[in-house]
Amino acid sequence: MSTAIPLPAAAPDRRPLADRIFRIALVVNLALTALGLVAIFTGYGVGLAGKFEFTVATAWRLAFAIGFFNIFWALVWYGIKNLLLRYFVGMNRDDRRKVFSSRMSEPFNLQDLLARYSERRIRIADMIGRRGRFITLAAAMFFYFYADIAANHSTTFATAFSQQIVLDAAIVCWLFLAFYYSNGFFAATLFGGQTRIMDGSLARANFMLILTLWGLFKFTFVPIGAQLQELYAPEQFVVLFSLIWGTYLVVDTLAEVGGSLYGAQKIPVRGIGDVNRKSVGGTVTGLLGGLAFSVGIVLLNDLPATFIALAITVSIASSALELLSPRGTDDYTMATGNALICWAFGAWVL
Repeated sequence: MSTAIPLPAAAPDRRPLADRIFRIALVVNLALTALGLVAIFTGYGVGLAGKFEFTVATAWRLAFAIGFFNIFWALVWYGIKNLLLRYFVGMNRDDRRKVFSSRMSEPFNLQDLLARYSERRIRIADMIGRRGRFITLAAAMFFYFYADIAANHSTTFATAFSQQIVLDAAIVCWLFLAFYYSNGFFAATLFGGQTRIMDGSLARANFMLILTLWGLFKFTFVPIGAQLQELYAPEQFVVLFSLIWGTYLVVDTLAEVGGSLYGAQKIPVRGIGDVNRKSVGGTVTGLLGGLAFSVGIVLLNDLPATFIALAITVSIASSALELLSPRGTDDYTMATGNALICWAFGAWVL
Protein backbone atom coordinates (compact mmCIF):
# COMPACT_ATOMS: atom_id res chain seq x y z
CA MET A 1 0.00 0.00 0.00
CA SER A 2 1.15 3.58 -0.57
CA THR A 3 0.92 6.80 1.35
CA ALA A 4 0.23 8.89 -1.72
CA ILE A 5 -0.20 12.64 -1.47
CA PRO A 6 -3.97 13.30 -1.41
CA LEU A 7 -5.41 14.25 -4.76
CA PRO A 8 -7.99 16.93 -5.36
CA ALA A 9 -11.54 15.80 -5.99
CA ALA A 10 -12.18 14.83 -9.59
CA ALA A 11 -12.72 17.94 -11.65
CA PRO A 12 -16.05 18.01 -13.54
CA ASP A 13 -14.52 19.63 -16.63
CA ARG A 14 -11.94 16.97 -17.49
CA ARG A 15 -13.95 15.32 -20.25
CA PRO A 16 -14.69 18.70 -21.90
CA LEU A 17 -10.97 19.50 -21.72
CA ALA A 18 -10.12 16.14 -23.34
CA ASP A 19 -12.72 16.88 -26.05
CA ARG A 20 -11.28 20.37 -26.57
CA ILE A 21 -7.77 19.04 -27.08
CA PHE A 22 -9.13 16.46 -29.53
CA ARG A 23 -10.82 19.24 -31.53
CA ILE A 24 -7.66 21.37 -31.53
CA ALA A 25 -5.58 18.41 -32.71
CA LEU A 26 -8.21 17.69 -35.38
CA VAL A 27 -8.15 21.26 -36.73
CA VAL A 28 -4.35 21.45 -36.70
CA ASN A 29 -4.07 18.11 -38.48
CA LEU A 30 -6.62 19.14 -41.10
CA ALA A 31 -4.49 22.22 -41.79
CA LEU A 32 -1.29 20.17 -42.00
CA THR A 33 -2.96 17.64 -44.29
CA ALA A 34 -4.24 20.42 -46.56
CA LEU A 35 -0.77 21.99 -46.68
CA GLY A 36 0.79 18.65 -47.54
CA LEU A 37 -1.69 17.96 -50.33
CA VAL A 38 -1.33 21.46 -51.78
CA ALA A 39 2.44 21.02 -51.81
CA ILE A 40 2.12 17.66 -53.57
CA PHE A 41 -0.29 18.72 -56.31
CA THR A 42 0.79 22.34 -56.90
CA GLY A 43 4.36 22.54 -55.61
CA TYR A 44 3.38 25.54 -53.50
CA GLY A 45 4.69 25.36 -49.94
CA VAL A 46 7.18 22.54 -50.53
CA GLY A 47 9.73 24.47 -48.48
CA LEU A 48 7.50 24.08 -45.44
CA ALA A 49 5.63 20.86 -46.15
CA GLY A 50 8.50 18.86 -47.64
CA LYS A 51 8.49 16.91 -50.87
CA PHE A 52 6.24 13.87 -51.01
CA GLU A 53 5.65 11.74 -54.12
CA PHE A 54 2.99 9.06 -54.39
CA THR A 55 5.09 6.10 -55.49
CA VAL A 56 5.30 2.47 -54.50
CA ALA A 57 8.56 3.19 -52.66
CA THR A 58 7.13 6.04 -50.59
CA ALA A 59 3.99 4.04 -49.84
CA TRP A 60 6.07 1.12 -48.54
CA ARG A 61 8.30 3.47 -46.55
CA LEU A 62 5.33 5.12 -44.89
CA ALA A 63 3.57 1.81 -44.27
CA PHE A 64 6.69 0.31 -42.70
CA ALA A 65 7.27 3.38 -40.50
CA ILE A 66 3.70 3.35 -39.21
CA GLY A 67 3.57 -0.43 -38.90
CA PHE A 68 6.84 -0.76 -37.00
CA PHE A 69 7.09 2.41 -34.91
CA ASN A 70 3.42 3.02 -34.10
CA ILE A 71 1.90 -0.47 -34.14
CA PHE A 72 4.47 -3.24 -33.58
CA TRP A 73 6.72 -1.30 -31.19
CA ALA A 74 3.68 0.05 -29.38
CA LEU A 75 2.38 -3.51 -28.97
CA VAL A 76 5.72 -4.62 -27.47
CA TRP A 77 5.71 -1.90 -24.83
CA TYR A 78 2.01 -2.30 -24.15
CA GLY A 79 2.82 -5.91 -23.25
CA ILE A 80 5.78 -4.92 -21.08
CA LYS A 81 3.75 -2.30 -19.21
CA ASN A 82 0.87 -4.74 -18.75
CA LEU A 83 3.26 -7.25 -17.18
CA LEU A 84 4.75 -4.57 -14.92
CA LEU A 85 1.30 -3.53 -13.73
CA ARG A 86 0.36 -7.15 -13.02
CA TYR A 87 3.53 -8.41 -11.32
CA PHE A 88 5.37 -5.29 -10.12
CA VAL A 89 2.42 -3.10 -9.12
CA GLY A 90 0.09 -6.01 -8.33
CA MET A 91 -2.81 -4.51 -10.28
CA ASN A 92 -5.75 -6.80 -10.96
CA ARG A 93 -7.14 -7.49 -14.41
CA ASP A 94 -10.16 -5.20 -14.12
CA ASP A 95 -8.04 -2.24 -13.04
CA ARG A 96 -5.59 -2.89 -15.87
CA ARG A 97 -8.47 -2.89 -18.33
CA LYS A 98 -9.54 0.52 -17.03
CA VAL A 99 -5.97 1.84 -17.18
CA PHE A 100 -5.62 0.87 -20.84
CA SER A 101 -9.05 2.17 -21.82
CA SER A 102 -9.67 5.71 -23.08
CA ARG A 103 -10.68 6.59 -19.47
CA MET A 104 -13.32 8.89 -20.94
CA SER A 105 -16.29 6.60 -21.51
CA GLU A 106 -16.71 5.81 -17.81
CA PRO A 107 -15.49 7.38 -14.56
CA PHE A 108 -11.79 6.82 -13.91
CA ASN A 109 -10.96 7.04 -10.21
CA LEU A 110 -7.24 7.67 -9.87
CA GLN A 111 -7.58 8.30 -6.14
CA ASP A 112 -8.95 4.82 -5.65
CA LEU A 113 -6.04 3.26 -7.57
CA LEU A 114 -3.47 5.17 -5.52
CA ALA A 115 -5.18 4.11 -2.31
CA ARG A 116 -4.86 0.44 -3.28
CA TYR A 117 -1.53 0.37 -5.13
CA SER A 118 1.89 1.94 -4.62
CA GLU A 119 2.13 5.36 -6.28
CA ARG A 120 5.89 4.94 -6.65
CA ARG A 121 5.47 1.62 -8.46
CA ILE A 122 2.78 3.06 -10.71
CA ARG A 123 5.11 5.93 -11.61
CA ILE A 124 7.91 3.48 -12.39
CA ALA A 125 5.62 1.40 -14.62
CA ASP A 126 4.53 4.61 -16.38
CA MET A 127 8.15 5.65 -16.84
CA ILE A 128 9.32 2.29 -18.22
CA GLY A 129 6.41 2.09 -20.65
CA ARG A 130 6.93 5.64 -21.92
CA ARG A 131 10.70 5.83 -21.92
CA GLY A 132 11.27 2.26 -23.02
CA ARG A 133 9.12 2.76 -26.10
CA PHE A 134 10.59 6.15 -26.95
CA ILE A 135 14.24 6.12 -25.96
CA THR A 136 15.12 2.81 -27.61
CA LEU A 137 14.02 4.18 -30.98
CA ALA A 138 15.29 7.71 -30.29
CA ALA A 139 18.75 6.46 -29.35
CA ALA A 140 19.01 4.41 -32.55
CA MET A 141 17.86 7.40 -34.62
CA PHE A 142 20.25 9.73 -32.79
CA PHE A 143 23.31 7.61 -33.55
CA TYR A 144 22.20 7.18 -37.17
CA PHE A 145 21.79 10.93 -37.69
CA TYR A 146 24.98 11.67 -35.71
CA ALA A 147 27.05 9.44 -37.99
CA ASP A 148 25.41 10.84 -41.14
CA ILE A 149 25.83 14.49 -40.15
CA ALA A 150 29.43 13.93 -38.99
CA ALA A 151 30.30 12.32 -42.32
CA ASN A 152 28.26 14.44 -44.73
CA HIS A 153 27.73 17.73 -42.84
CA SER A 154 24.02 17.49 -43.63
CA THR A 155 22.21 20.82 -43.60
CA THR A 156 19.11 19.22 -42.06
CA PHE A 157 20.85 18.83 -38.68
CA ALA A 158 18.41 21.19 -36.94
CA THR A 159 15.33 19.33 -38.18
CA ALA A 160 16.69 15.78 -38.17
CA PHE A 161 14.53 14.63 -35.26
CA SER A 162 11.42 16.52 -36.29
CA GLN A 163 9.07 15.17 -38.94
CA GLN A 164 10.61 15.97 -42.31
CA ILE A 165 7.45 15.52 -44.34
CA VAL A 166 4.34 17.22 -43.03
CA LEU A 167 2.06 14.66 -44.67
CA ASP A 168 3.87 11.81 -42.88
CA ALA A 169 3.22 13.48 -39.54
CA ALA A 170 -0.39 14.16 -40.46
CA ILE A 171 -1.08 10.54 -41.44
CA VAL A 172 0.36 9.29 -38.14
CA CYS A 173 -1.74 11.82 -36.26
CA TRP A 174 -4.89 10.66 -38.08
CA LEU A 175 -4.23 7.15 -36.80
CA PHE A 176 -4.24 8.31 -33.18
CA LEU A 177 -7.17 10.67 -33.68
CA ALA A 178 -9.22 7.80 -35.15
CA PHE A 179 -8.76 5.71 -31.98
CA TYR A 180 -8.71 8.54 -29.44
CA TYR A 181 -12.02 7.54 -27.83
CA SER A 182 -11.79 3.81 -28.49
CA ASN A 183 -11.62 1.24 -25.69
CA GLY A 184 -10.66 -1.69 -27.91
CA PHE A 185 -7.45 -3.72 -27.85
CA PHE A 186 -5.88 -1.93 -30.82
CA ALA A 187 -6.39 1.47 -29.21
CA ALA A 188 -5.00 0.10 -25.94
CA THR A 189 -1.79 -0.94 -27.72
CA LEU A 190 -1.50 2.38 -29.59
CA PHE A 191 -1.79 4.52 -26.47
CA GLY A 192 -1.06 2.09 -23.64
CA GLY A 193 2.70 2.24 -23.28
CA GLN A 194 2.86 5.96 -23.92
CA THR A 195 0.07 7.28 -21.69
CA ARG A 196 0.60 7.83 -17.97
CA ILE A 197 -1.71 6.33 -15.38
CA MET A 198 -0.97 9.41 -13.26
CA ASP A 199 -2.57 11.60 -15.94
CA GLY A 200 -5.91 10.03 -15.12
CA SER A 201 -8.72 10.72 -17.58
CA LEU A 202 -6.55 13.22 -19.49
CA ALA A 203 -3.87 10.69 -20.43
CA ARG A 204 -4.72 10.52 -24.13
CA ALA A 205 -5.28 14.27 -24.23
CA ASN A 206 -1.73 14.78 -22.98
CA PHE A 207 -0.39 12.42 -25.64
CA MET A 208 -2.37 14.13 -28.43
CA LEU A 209 -1.00 17.50 -27.34
CA ILE A 210 2.55 16.14 -27.59
CA LEU A 211 1.86 14.56 -30.99
CA THR A 212 0.29 17.75 -32.35
CA LEU A 213 3.26 19.85 -31.28
CA TRP A 214 5.60 17.34 -32.95
CA GLY A 215 3.64 17.86 -36.17
CA LEU A 216 4.24 21.61 -35.89
CA PHE A 217 7.97 21.29 -35.21
CA LYS A 218 8.92 21.79 -38.84
CA PHE A 219 7.55 25.34 -38.90
CA THR A 220 9.84 26.29 -36.03
CA PHE A 221 12.99 24.48 -36.99
CA VAL A 222 13.20 25.18 -40.72
CA PRO A 223 13.87 28.93 -40.30
CA ILE A 224 16.12 28.37 -37.25
CA GLY A 225 18.07 25.72 -39.14
CA ALA A 226 18.59 28.09 -42.07
CA GLN A 227 20.05 30.69 -39.71
CA LEU A 228 22.33 28.15 -38.02
CA GLN A 229 23.72 27.06 -41.38
CA GLU A 230 24.90 30.62 -41.99
CA LEU A 231 26.48 31.05 -38.55
CA TYR A 232 28.38 27.78 -38.10
CA ALA A 233 30.97 25.90 -40.11
CA PRO A 234 29.78 22.59 -41.63
CA GLU A 235 32.12 20.56 -39.40
CA GLN A 236 30.32 22.02 -36.37
CA PHE A 237 26.86 20.85 -37.52
CA VAL A 238 27.16 17.51 -35.71
CA VAL A 239 27.78 19.28 -32.39
CA LEU A 240 24.78 21.56 -32.96
CA PHE A 241 22.64 18.52 -33.71
CA SER A 242 23.82 16.89 -30.49
CA LEU A 243 23.25 19.99 -28.37
CA ILE A 244 19.77 20.64 -29.79
CA TRP A 245 18.42 17.10 -29.85
CA GLY A 246 20.79 14.93 -27.84
CA THR A 247 20.78 17.16 -24.75
CA TYR A 248 16.98 17.37 -24.88
CA LEU A 249 16.69 13.56 -25.07
CA VAL A 250 19.14 12.98 -22.21
CA VAL A 251 17.70 15.63 -19.88
CA ASP A 252 14.07 14.72 -20.54
CA THR A 253 14.67 10.98 -20.13
CA LEU A 254 16.86 11.13 -17.02
CA ALA A 255 14.58 13.65 -15.31
CA GLU A 256 11.65 11.23 -15.59
CA VAL A 257 13.78 8.21 -14.68
CA GLY A 258 15.25 9.90 -11.61
CA GLY A 259 11.94 11.39 -10.57
CA SER A 260 10.20 8.02 -10.82
CA LEU A 261 12.86 5.95 -9.07
CA TYR A 262 13.87 8.17 -6.15
CA GLY A 263 12.52 11.70 -6.57
CA ALA A 264 10.08 13.11 -4.02
CA GLN A 265 7.20 14.31 -6.21
CA LYS A 266 6.44 17.58 -4.42
CA ILE A 267 6.94 20.33 -7.01
CA PRO A 268 3.59 21.27 -8.57
CA VAL A 269 3.66 22.04 -12.30
CA ARG A 270 1.04 23.11 -14.81
CA GLY A 271 -0.16 20.79 -17.49
CA ILE A 272 -2.66 18.29 -18.86
CA GLY A 273 -3.19 15.53 -16.33
CA ASP A 274 -4.79 14.64 -13.00
CA VAL A 275 -1.49 14.73 -11.07
CA ASN A 276 1.17 17.19 -12.19
CA ARG A 277 4.16 17.06 -9.88
CA LYS A 278 7.91 16.85 -10.40
CA SER A 279 10.88 16.39 -8.09
CA VAL A 280 14.21 17.95 -7.21
CA GLY A 281 15.84 14.53 -7.58
CA GLY A 282 14.58 14.12 -11.13
CA THR A 283 15.57 17.66 -12.14
CA VAL A 284 19.09 17.28 -10.72
CA THR A 285 19.49 13.89 -12.43
CA GLY A 286 18.48 15.39 -15.78
CA LEU A 287 20.78 18.37 -15.31
CA LEU A 288 23.83 16.27 -14.43
CA GLY A 289 23.18 13.88 -17.31
CA GLY A 290 22.73 16.78 -19.72
CA LEU A 291 25.97 18.42 -18.58
CA ALA A 292 27.94 15.19 -18.94
CA PHE A 293 26.51 14.55 -22.41
CA SER A 294 26.80 18.05 -23.88
CA VAL A 295 30.25 18.86 -22.52
CA GLY A 296 31.41 15.39 -23.58
CA ILE A 297 30.19 16.00 -27.14
CA VAL A 298 32.13 19.27 -27.34
CA LEU A 299 35.32 17.64 -26.03
CA LEU A 300 34.86 14.64 -28.35
CA ASN A 301 34.77 16.96 -31.36
CA ASP A 302 37.72 19.05 -30.14
CA LEU A 303 35.96 22.42 -30.36
CA PRO A 304 37.18 25.64 -28.69
CA ALA A 305 36.56 26.25 -24.99
CA THR A 306 33.79 28.73 -25.77
CA PHE A 307 31.66 25.79 -26.94
CA ILE A 308 31.87 24.32 -23.45
CA ALA A 309 30.10 27.45 -22.21
CA LEU A 310 27.45 26.85 -24.88
CA ALA A 311 27.07 23.22 -23.79
CA ILE A 312 26.63 24.22 -20.14
CA THR A 313 24.08 26.89 -21.05
CA VAL A 314 22.06 24.46 -23.18
CA SER A 315 22.06 21.86 -20.38
CA ILE A 316 20.89 24.33 -17.75
CA ALA A 317 18.21 25.75 -20.06
CA SER A 318 16.97 22.25 -20.96
CA SER A 319 16.63 21.33 -17.29
CA ALA A 320 14.81 24.58 -16.50
CA LEU A 321 12.43 24.17 -19.43
CA GLU A 322 11.77 20.52 -18.54
CA LEU A 323 10.82 21.60 -15.04
CA LEU A 324 8.85 24.77 -15.82
CA SER A 325 7.07 24.00 -19.11
CA PRO A 326 3.45 22.89 -18.85
CA ARG A 327 3.15 19.10 -19.07
CA GLY A 328 2.86 17.99 -22.67
CA THR A 329 4.79 20.95 -24.09
CA ASP A 330 8.33 20.38 -22.79
CA ASP A 331 9.44 18.34 -25.83
CA TYR A 332 8.74 21.36 -28.00
CA THR A 333 10.06 24.03 -25.62
CA MET A 334 13.28 22.17 -24.78
CA ALA A 335 14.30 21.47 -28.39
CA THR A 336 13.25 24.97 -29.50
CA GLY A 337 15.05 26.59 -26.56
CA ASN A 338 18.24 24.64 -27.33
CA ALA A 339 18.10 25.71 -30.98
CA LEU A 340 17.56 29.38 -30.09
CA ILE A 341 20.46 29.34 -27.62
CA CYS A 342 22.71 27.89 -30.34
CA TRP A 343 21.51 30.62 -32.70
CA ALA A 344 22.21 33.38 -30.14
CA PHE A 345 25.66 31.95 -29.47
CA GLY A 346 26.48 31.86 -33.16
CA ALA A 347 25.16 35.38 -33.77
CA TRP A 348 26.76 37.12 -30.78
CA VAL A 349 29.80 35.07 -29.76
CA LEU A 350 31.30 33.49 -32.87
